[in-house]
Amino acid sequence: MNQAKPIHNALTKLLNINYPLIQAGMVWVSGWRLASAVSNAGGLGVIGSGSMYPQVLEQHIVKCKSATSKPFAVNLPLLYPNIAEHISTIIQHKVPIVITSAGSPKLYTQRLTNEGIIVVHVVSSTAFAQKSEAAGCHAVIAEGFEAGGHNGREETTTLCLIPSVAQAVSIPVIAAGGIYNARSMLACMVLGASGVQLGSRFVATPEASCHPNFKQAVLTAGEGSTQLSLKELTPVRLLKNDFYNQVQQLYASNATPQQLAELLGKGRAKLGMYNGDISEGELEIGQISSMINKEMPAKEIVHEIMNEYEKLSSRAFAEW
Repeated sequence: MNQAKPIHNALTKLLNINYPLIQAGMVWVSGWRLASAVSNAGGLGVIGSGSMYPQVLEQHIVKCKSATSKPFAVNLPLLYPNIAEHISTIIQHKVPIVITSAGSPKLYTQRLTNEGIIVVHVVSSTAFAQKSEAAGCHAVIAEGFEAGGHNGREETTTLCLIPSVAQAVSIPVIAAGGIYNARSMLACMVLGASGVQLGSRFVATPEASCHPNFKQAVLTAGEGSTQLSLKELTPVRLLKNDFYNQVQQLYASNATPQQLAELLGKGRAKLGMYNGDISEGELEIGQISSMINKEMPAKEIVHEIMNEYEKLSSRAFAEW
Protein backbone atom coordinates (compact mmCIF):
# COMPACT_ATOMS: atom_id res chain seq x y z
CA MET A 1 0.00 0.00 0.00
CA ASN A 2 1.35 3.41 -0.98
CA GLN A 3 1.92 5.89 1.79
CA ALA A 4 0.23 9.27 1.80
CA LYS A 5 2.39 12.37 1.88
CA PRO A 6 3.23 13.71 5.33
CA ILE A 7 0.96 16.46 6.62
CA HIS A 8 2.65 19.55 7.97
CA ASN A 9 0.65 21.48 10.53
CA ALA A 10 0.97 22.73 14.10
CA LEU A 11 0.23 19.32 15.60
CA THR A 12 2.54 17.19 13.47
CA LYS A 13 5.30 19.72 14.05
CA LEU A 14 4.68 19.67 17.81
CA LEU A 15 4.67 15.86 18.05
CA ASN A 16 7.26 15.27 15.28
CA ILE A 17 5.01 12.82 13.41
CA ASN A 18 4.05 12.42 9.76
CA TYR A 19 0.30 12.21 10.17
CA PRO A 20 -2.02 13.97 12.64
CA LEU A 21 -3.47 10.62 13.69
CA ILE A 22 -3.18 9.43 17.28
CA GLN A 23 -4.00 6.00 18.67
CA ALA A 24 -5.80 6.24 22.00
CA GLY A 25 -4.21 4.79 25.13
CA MET A 26 -6.87 2.23 26.03
CA VAL A 27 -6.62 0.05 29.14
CA TRP A 28 -5.96 -3.63 28.41
CA VAL A 29 -5.63 -2.81 24.70
CA SER A 30 -2.78 -0.37 24.09
CA GLY A 31 0.52 -2.02 24.88
CA TRP A 32 3.92 -1.57 23.27
CA ARG A 33 3.08 -3.67 20.20
CA LEU A 34 0.16 -1.49 19.18
CA ALA A 35 1.90 1.77 20.09
CA SER A 36 5.06 0.96 18.13
CA ALA A 37 3.07 -0.24 15.11
CA VAL A 38 1.12 3.02 14.90
CA SER A 39 4.23 5.15 15.40
CA ASN A 40 6.13 3.19 12.75
CA ALA A 41 3.22 3.81 10.37
CA GLY A 42 3.58 7.58 10.79
CA GLY A 43 1.00 8.32 13.48
CA LEU A 44 1.44 8.62 17.22
CA GLY A 45 1.26 5.36 19.11
CA VAL A 46 0.21 5.50 22.75
CA ILE A 47 0.83 3.10 25.64
CA GLY A 48 -2.20 2.94 27.93
CA SER A 49 -0.81 2.92 31.47
CA GLY A 50 -4.16 2.79 33.25
CA SER A 51 -4.08 -1.01 33.52
CA MET A 52 -0.36 -1.27 34.34
CA TYR A 53 1.65 -1.56 37.53
CA PRO A 54 4.81 0.60 37.52
CA GLN A 55 7.14 -2.27 36.59
CA VAL A 56 4.81 -3.32 33.77
CA LEU A 57 4.72 0.19 32.32
CA GLU A 58 8.51 0.31 32.41
CA GLN A 59 8.69 -2.95 30.46
CA HIS A 60 6.31 -1.61 27.82
CA ILE A 61 8.26 1.63 27.46
CA VAL A 62 11.56 -0.22 27.04
CA LYS A 63 10.07 -2.62 24.48
CA CYS A 64 8.38 0.22 22.60
CA LYS A 65 11.65 2.14 22.36
CA SER A 66 13.34 -0.95 20.96
CA ALA A 67 10.54 -1.49 18.41
CA THR A 68 10.39 2.07 17.04
CA SER A 69 12.67 5.05 16.64
CA LYS A 70 9.61 7.27 16.20
CA PRO A 71 7.92 9.34 18.91
CA PHE A 72 5.32 7.63 21.06
CA ALA A 73 3.30 8.65 24.10
CA VAL A 74 2.10 7.28 27.41
CA ASN A 75 -1.50 7.89 28.47
CA LEU A 76 -1.93 8.66 32.17
CA PRO A 77 -5.53 8.45 33.45
CA LEU A 78 -5.17 10.41 36.69
CA LEU A 79 -7.97 8.50 38.43
CA TYR A 80 -5.81 5.37 38.68
CA PRO A 81 -3.16 4.61 41.35
CA ASN A 82 0.63 4.62 40.85
CA ILE A 83 0.63 7.93 38.96
CA ALA A 84 3.66 9.29 40.83
CA GLU A 85 5.63 6.12 40.07
CA HIS A 86 4.52 6.22 36.43
CA ILE A 87 5.72 9.79 36.06
CA SER A 88 9.11 8.91 37.51
CA THR A 89 9.40 6.04 35.02
CA ILE A 90 8.37 8.29 32.13
CA ILE A 91 10.98 10.87 33.07
CA GLN A 92 13.68 8.25 33.62
CA HIS A 93 13.14 6.72 30.17
CA LYS A 94 12.68 10.08 28.44
CA VAL A 95 9.25 9.40 26.97
CA PRO A 96 8.69 12.40 24.67
CA ILE A 97 4.92 12.83 25.02
CA VAL A 98 2.42 12.29 27.82
CA ILE A 99 -1.37 12.35 27.46
CA THR A 100 -3.13 13.01 30.76
CA SER A 101 -6.82 12.41 31.32
CA ALA A 102 -9.53 11.98 33.98
CA GLY A 103 -8.16 14.63 36.35
CA SER A 104 -6.86 18.16 36.68
CA PRO A 105 -4.20 19.23 34.17
CA LYS A 106 -2.59 21.30 36.93
CA LEU A 107 -1.41 18.25 38.85
CA TYR A 108 1.63 17.18 36.83
CA THR A 109 1.92 19.35 33.73
CA GLN A 110 4.54 21.69 35.13
CA ARG A 111 6.76 18.85 36.34
CA LEU A 112 6.55 17.09 32.99
CA THR A 113 7.15 20.20 30.90
CA ASN A 114 10.14 21.07 33.09
CA GLU A 115 11.62 17.77 31.84
CA GLY A 116 11.02 18.76 28.22
CA ILE A 117 8.03 16.44 27.86
CA ILE A 118 5.09 17.47 25.67
CA VAL A 119 1.82 17.29 27.59
CA VAL A 120 -1.60 16.80 26.01
CA HIS A 121 -4.73 16.70 28.15
CA VAL A 122 -8.06 15.03 27.34
CA VAL A 123 -11.11 17.27 27.85
CA SER A 124 -14.85 16.99 27.37
CA SER A 125 -15.74 20.69 27.54
CA THR A 126 -14.54 24.11 26.46
CA ALA A 127 -13.99 25.16 30.07
CA PHE A 128 -11.58 22.28 30.71
CA ALA A 129 -9.79 23.00 27.43
CA GLN A 130 -9.15 26.56 28.59
CA LYS A 131 -7.94 25.31 31.98
CA SER A 132 -5.58 22.91 30.21
CA GLU A 133 -4.11 25.70 28.12
CA ALA A 134 -3.71 27.88 31.24
CA ALA A 135 -1.96 24.97 33.00
CA GLY A 136 0.67 24.85 30.26
CA CYS A 137 -0.53 21.92 28.17
CA HIS A 138 0.79 21.94 24.61
CA ALA A 139 -2.44 20.59 23.07
CA VAL A 140 -5.82 19.16 24.07
CA ILE A 141 -7.80 16.14 22.97
CA ALA A 142 -11.45 17.17 22.80
CA GLU A 143 -13.43 13.96 23.23
CA GLY A 144 -17.10 13.73 22.37
CA PHE A 145 -19.39 11.35 24.22
CA GLU A 146 -19.45 8.92 21.29
CA ALA A 147 -16.06 7.71 22.51
CA GLY A 148 -15.47 4.48 24.38
CA GLY A 149 -14.02 4.10 27.85
CA HIS A 150 -14.19 6.87 30.41
CA ASN A 151 -16.10 9.84 29.12
CA GLY A 152 -17.49 13.26 29.96
CA ARG A 153 -20.68 13.67 31.95
CA GLU A 154 -21.97 16.42 29.67
CA GLU A 155 -22.72 14.09 26.74
CA THR A 156 -21.53 16.73 24.28
CA THR A 157 -21.10 15.23 20.82
CA THR A 158 -17.88 15.57 18.87
CA LEU A 159 -19.65 17.59 16.19
CA CYS A 160 -20.58 20.24 18.78
CA LEU A 161 -17.46 20.03 20.94
CA ILE A 162 -14.69 20.46 18.36
CA PRO A 163 -15.62 23.87 16.89
CA SER A 164 -16.35 25.22 20.35
CA VAL A 165 -12.99 24.15 21.76
CA ALA A 166 -11.07 25.18 18.63
CA GLN A 167 -12.51 28.67 18.96
CA ALA A 168 -11.73 28.91 22.67
CA VAL A 169 -8.02 27.94 22.75
CA SER A 170 -4.92 28.77 20.74
CA ILE A 171 -3.15 25.43 21.20
CA PRO A 172 -3.75 22.52 18.77
CA VAL A 173 -7.01 20.63 19.22
CA ILE A 174 -7.19 16.88 18.59
CA ALA A 175 -10.66 15.51 17.92
CA ALA A 176 -11.77 12.23 19.50
CA GLY A 177 -15.00 10.29 19.74
CA GLY A 178 -16.80 8.61 16.86
CA ILE A 179 -13.91 8.82 14.40
CA TYR A 180 -13.61 5.80 12.15
CA ASN A 181 -12.20 6.68 8.73
CA ALA A 182 -10.92 9.45 6.47
CA ARG A 183 -14.37 11.00 6.09
CA SER A 184 -14.84 11.45 9.83
CA MET A 185 -11.25 12.70 10.11
CA LEU A 186 -11.84 15.27 7.39
CA ALA A 187 -15.04 16.43 9.05
CA CYS A 188 -13.16 17.08 12.30
CA MET A 189 -10.38 18.94 10.52
CA VAL A 190 -12.92 21.18 8.80
CA LEU A 191 -14.47 21.88 12.21
CA GLY A 192 -11.14 23.22 13.47
CA ALA A 193 -9.18 20.22 14.72
CA SER A 194 -5.48 19.85 13.93
CA GLY A 195 -5.64 16.08 14.21
CA VAL A 196 -7.69 13.13 15.39
CA GLN A 197 -7.47 10.36 17.96
CA LEU A 198 -8.90 6.91 17.26
CA GLY A 199 -9.37 4.28 19.93
CA SER A 200 -12.06 1.76 19.07
CA ARG A 201 -10.78 1.36 15.51
CA PHE A 202 -7.51 -0.08 16.84
CA VAL A 203 -9.14 -2.68 19.11
CA ALA A 204 -9.65 -5.15 16.27
CA THR A 205 -5.97 -5.37 15.35
CA PRO A 206 -3.45 -8.20 15.82
CA GLU A 207 -1.28 -5.83 17.85
CA ALA A 208 -3.96 -4.96 20.41
CA SER A 209 -3.33 -6.74 23.72
CA CYS A 210 -6.99 -7.40 24.54
CA HIS A 211 -8.56 -10.87 24.46
CA PRO A 212 -9.78 -12.32 21.13
CA ASN A 213 -13.25 -12.70 22.68
CA PHE A 214 -13.43 -8.95 23.22
CA LYS A 215 -12.25 -8.28 19.67
CA GLN A 216 -14.94 -10.61 18.34
CA ALA A 217 -17.59 -8.87 20.45
CA VAL A 218 -16.55 -5.56 18.87
CA LEU A 219 -16.66 -7.05 15.37
CA THR A 220 -20.24 -8.24 15.90
CA ALA A 221 -21.52 -5.07 17.61
CA GLY A 222 -24.32 -3.18 15.89
CA GLU A 223 -25.96 0.21 16.16
CA GLY A 224 -27.19 0.78 19.69
CA SER A 225 -24.90 -1.89 21.15
CA THR A 226 -23.21 0.58 23.49
CA GLN A 227 -24.41 2.92 26.23
CA LEU A 228 -22.79 5.62 28.37
CA SER A 229 -23.32 4.53 31.96
CA LEU A 230 -22.13 4.69 35.58
CA LYS A 231 -22.04 8.49 35.69
CA GLU A 232 -22.37 8.34 39.47
CA LEU A 233 -18.91 6.75 39.60
CA THR A 234 -16.91 7.54 36.47
CA PRO A 235 -18.80 7.78 33.16
CA VAL A 236 -17.91 4.92 30.83
CA ARG A 237 -19.32 3.73 27.51
CA LEU A 238 -20.08 0.02 27.70
CA LEU A 239 -20.89 -2.71 25.25
CA LYS A 240 -24.19 -4.18 26.35
CA ASN A 241 -23.85 -7.60 28.00
CA ASP A 242 -24.97 -9.38 31.18
CA PHE A 243 -22.94 -7.04 33.38
CA TYR A 244 -24.50 -4.02 31.67
CA ASN A 245 -27.95 -5.54 32.26
CA GLN A 246 -27.14 -5.90 35.96
CA VAL A 247 -26.22 -2.22 36.05
CA GLN A 248 -29.53 -1.33 34.43
CA GLN A 249 -31.43 -3.44 36.97
CA LEU A 250 -29.77 -1.50 39.78
CA TYR A 251 -30.75 1.77 38.15
CA ALA A 252 -34.34 0.54 37.91
CA SER A 253 -34.33 -0.08 41.66
CA ASN A 254 -32.94 3.42 42.38
CA ALA A 255 -29.60 2.04 43.53
CA THR A 256 -27.15 4.22 45.41
CA PRO A 257 -23.66 5.00 44.06
CA GLN A 258 -22.30 2.66 46.72
CA GLN A 259 -24.42 -0.21 45.37
CA LEU A 260 -23.20 0.52 41.85
CA ALA A 261 -19.62 0.55 43.09
CA GLU A 262 -20.13 -2.79 44.84
CA LEU A 263 -21.42 -4.34 41.62
CA LEU A 264 -18.54 -2.90 39.62
CA GLY A 265 -15.98 -4.11 42.14
CA LYS A 266 -12.33 -4.31 41.11
CA GLY A 267 -10.91 -5.76 37.93
CA ARG A 268 -14.18 -5.76 36.00
CA ALA A 269 -12.57 -4.26 32.88
CA LYS A 270 -9.68 -6.72 33.04
CA LEU A 271 -12.15 -9.57 33.37
CA GLY A 272 -13.87 -8.64 30.13
CA MET A 273 -11.29 -6.98 27.92
CA TYR A 274 -8.16 -8.92 28.90
CA ASN A 275 -9.43 -12.23 30.28
CA GLY A 276 -12.19 -12.54 27.70
CA ASP A 277 -15.30 -12.91 29.87
CA ILE A 278 -17.68 -11.04 27.59
CA SER A 279 -20.66 -11.82 29.77
CA GLU A 280 -19.59 -10.56 33.21
CA GLY A 281 -16.77 -8.25 32.19
CA GLU A 282 -16.85 -4.50 31.64
CA LEU A 283 -16.45 -4.02 27.89
CA GLU A 284 -15.39 -0.46 27.07
CA ILE A 285 -15.86 0.57 23.43
CA GLY A 286 -17.10 3.50 21.35
CA GLN A 287 -20.18 3.89 19.20
CA ILE A 288 -18.20 3.33 16.01
CA SER A 289 -17.82 -0.31 17.00
CA SER A 290 -20.89 -0.88 14.84
CA MET A 291 -18.76 -0.01 11.78
CA ILE A 292 -15.85 -2.31 12.57
CA ASN A 293 -16.36 -5.61 10.76
CA LYS A 294 -12.88 -7.04 10.19
CA GLU A 295 -9.53 -7.30 11.92
CA MET A 296 -6.73 -5.31 10.30
CA PRO A 297 -3.08 -4.63 11.18
CA ALA A 298 -2.57 -1.20 12.73
CA LYS A 299 -0.24 -0.14 9.92
CA GLU A 300 -2.92 -0.87 7.32
CA ILE A 301 -5.51 1.15 9.26
CA VAL A 302 -3.22 4.18 9.41
CA HIS A 303 -2.30 4.00 5.74
CA GLU A 304 -5.87 3.32 4.60
CA ILE A 305 -7.15 6.36 6.47
CA MET A 306 -4.35 8.69 5.41
CA ASN A 307 -4.40 7.66 1.73
CA GLU A 308 -8.14 8.24 1.56
CA TYR A 309 -7.81 11.47 3.53
CA GLU A 310 -5.26 12.77 1.04
CA LYS A 311 -7.73 12.21 -1.81
CA LEU A 312 -10.75 13.58 0.03
CA SER A 313 -9.05 16.66 1.44
CA SER A 314 -7.51 17.75 -1.86
CA ARG A 315 -10.95 17.63 -3.46
CA ALA A 316 -12.92 19.05 -0.54
CA PHE A 317 -10.66 22.00 0.20
CA ALA A 318 -10.36 22.80 -3.50
CA GLU A 319 -14.15 23.00 -3.75
CA TRP A 320 -14.45 24.83 -0.44
